Amino acid sequence: MSAPVLAAYSYCEAITGQQARNFAYGIRLLPTPKRRAMSALYAFSRRVDDIGDGTLAPDVKAARLEDTRALLARVRDRSVDEDDTDPVAVALSHTADHFPVPLDGLDELIDGVLMDVRGETYETWDDLKVYCRCVAGAIGRLSLGVFGTEPGARGAERAPEYADTLGLALQLTNILRDVREDAEDGRTYLPADDLAKFGCSAGFDGAYPPAGSDFAGLVHFEVRRARALFAEGYRLLPMLDRRSGACVAAMAGIYRRLLDRIEREPEAVLRGRVSLPGREKAYVAVRGLSGFDARHVSRRTIRRRA
Repeated sequence: MSAPVLAAYSYCEAITGQQARNFAYGIRLLPTPKRRAMSALYAFSRRVDDIGDGTLAPDVKAARLEDTRALLARVRDRSVDEDDTDPVAVALSHTADHFPVPLDGLDELIDGVLMDVRGETYETWDDLKVYCRCVAGAIGRLSLGVFGTEPGARGAERAPEYADTLGLALQLTNILRDVREDAEDGRTYLPADDLAKFGCSAGFDGAYPPAGSDFAGLVHFEVRRARALFAEGYRLLPMLDRRSGACVAAMAGIYRRLLDRIEREPEAVLRGRVSLPGREKAYVAVRGLSGFDARHVSRRTIRRRA
């Protein structure tokens, strides 16, 4: 690997370590080539997200996102040189040369962030799933391109579907965790029909639920939905090699524990961001590396088939 490519990957890994603590815990478990590739995917995705989350006017954001899409087209066309001045483009191009990542997934991410820029809201869960598949399911499928599946893994043809579903589970957990923060930014992600069902249509602009609402009921309803997505997405684990499976189990395990905390104290998400201490994240990573989650899923799948 040339010095410019190594420097580009180092840049992407620095971004990942600084800005994606949950993600970084998982990818530490990967061998170096896969860890670098995942960092390149994250750095590009972070750039897209930062445009959407920034303070620029919507039309400027949309233009910047299209510029980013044009950069992605250069990566896809293999027209980014190793000495290009954009280290993220250099690293992503090298990743695309060495792993079968479906780069169209990054186009989907841009589409999802454009939905944010337009201020779209979602009437039903089916509507929200479209958004979640763009911003998270696509990342699951991209990651699978780096991980690969084990030769002869049973049901491996469904691996992209499970990776997509796991992305949805993580994104719904994010939405629950960030409900107050998103409201302050003028964004509502939870489906309007769910909000109406639990008397929460007034939104979440303070540290307390809307008067007369069943906020806990709403959160528990969405937690059950997320748990079902996790259960389905976890079927990916036995199809991966040990270290890739550990990476996925660690990232998903952190979010599942966040979900547990949110379920125990729903109103905590209105007072601030719910998070896990570093020692608990480390425990989840060790548990993933042990292969416990993958073995558990395998046993459960065998019992169902029997």
